[in-house]
Amino acid sequence: MADSTHVYAGAAATMDGTRGGVFRQEVGSNRWEQLTTGMPEGAEVHAITVHPTDSDTVLVGSTKGLFRSSNRGSRFERLPLPDAEADIWSVLVHPKDPRRIYAGATPIGVYRSDDGGDSWRKTKDPGLPNRVIMAFACRVMRLDVDPNSPDDIYATLEANGAMRSRDAGESWEDCTADLIRFCEEPKYRSRIGSQTEIEGMLDGHALACSAAAPGTVFLANRMGLFRSADGGAHWDDMEIGKFSPLTYGRDIRTSPLDARVMYAALSPAARSTDGSVYRSDDVGKSWTRFDRGIKADATMMGVIPHPKDAAQVYALSRVGQVFGTQDSGKSWSESRLPEGVRDCYAIACG
Repeated sequence: MADSTHVYAGAAATMDGTRGGVFRQEVGSNRWEQLTTGMPEGAEVHAITVHPTDSDTVLVGSTKGLFRSSNRGSRFERLPLPDAEADIWSVLVHPKDPRRIYAGATPIGVYRSDDGGDSWRKTKDPGLPNRVIMAFACRVMRLDVDPNSPDDIYATLEANGAMRSRDAGESWEDCTADLIRFCEEPKYRSRIGSQTEIEGMLDGHALACSAAAPGTVFLANRMGLFRSADGGAHWDDMEIGKFSPLTYGRDIRTSPLDARVMYAALSPAARSTDGSVYRSDDVGKSWTRFDRGIKADATMMGVIPHPKDAAQVYALSRVGQVFGTQDSGKSWSESRLPEGVRDCYAIACG
């Protein structure tokens, strides 16, 4: 297995009986396997991370806790979080210290391990105000590290903006005030499921840092893509609408092989019948469509570049379409998850 590439997808198990869980496909095969050994029945999968230095190790965040596999998902074990069945929405392996792992949860909380996941502790409660009251509890959707300042950890929240830690997660600071400022302009106001029109700007889905942009964090939310060049204190609109007709930002990633290269998953809305993948070669200054016109039947939920092969990139739609390129976007293939799989959240590869 060590020489092969696998793609992983995570889905929710919903009330109408659709299938959820973790699915795996070896690149070059058309067969998807549902990985069930060690995973509790009915767990909704929200996050999948392949360890950057050990592709046999796969970490999965779910509604029933955090799980680890040492054999690419053939068998999982539950990791001993202080809250064993915490609902985990994001998992980060520290790029400078691969034994340090962070997991983001709902309600807002961040767990940290310093021994590869064998033991965990919960970091300090950020104490953020509840600015947006949604039908669900706020969740930590994505965590990332500034490679130039490895103690600087950033998190985006659905739906409460962003926060940062300057001490490797020991404490957290709010980075949301300047996002709210945008709502002084009508075009940045959006209310779907709360009491306030600041909801859209605080509806964070993903963020990323880059070694090519010290002190900078990039954010994808309902209203587009945004950038802060001062560690989250002030934000600028990256104006993705200049490059794409689709501006709902669901994912943003930096290439692990070239810090200037970034990818974004864009769609019209949270539930839609369209989606696309865009690429930037200049750390987000400009963007071009990368997916060569693939037909997404639903919102594009995630995009992931391969950790060791720059030619490989994969993307996932909400209804279980997995798109992949092995030639830097010149051609794409589509593979659908098994019948009945819906509400897909996570994509990973390695």
